Amino acid sequence: MVADRLDDGVRIAQLLASEVTGNESGLRGLTVADADRDVEPTPDGALAYRIAREAGDPVAEVYVQPDRARIEALAAPDAVADAAAAAGLRVRPKAVRPPRTLVFVEDGAAVKRALAVLEALRTGSDAE
Repeated sequence: MVADRLDDGVRIAQLLASEVTGNESGLRGLTVADADRDVEPTPDGALAYRIAREAGDPVAEVYVQPDRARIEALAAPDAVADAAAAAGLRVRPKAVRPPRTLVFVEDGAAVKRALAVLEALRTGSDAE
């Protein structure tokens, strides 16, 4: 059993970015954009990168905090919330216009579960 848990927000965001750029199945058509390679985590979250359609339209933003990463879905908030809950990730709405859904990726093991969220984001935003 592994006693250590990856809970570095920057590293978690890097793992998520690697999954987006290397995944040729359910995430096809999504890309990492506007990456800040020197991002420093903050308690409120610092913008690390955006996830965009290949056409350039951003559909999510990824923020880093000292101990986790946070995905802010800009599109398909209901589909993202459902997928996050089904994947066992902490999720909550953000009361802004247009509405956003926040998904918290709290350790490295949760990155794989977050892929279902990004797939829902991609397919949900296709329907909009």
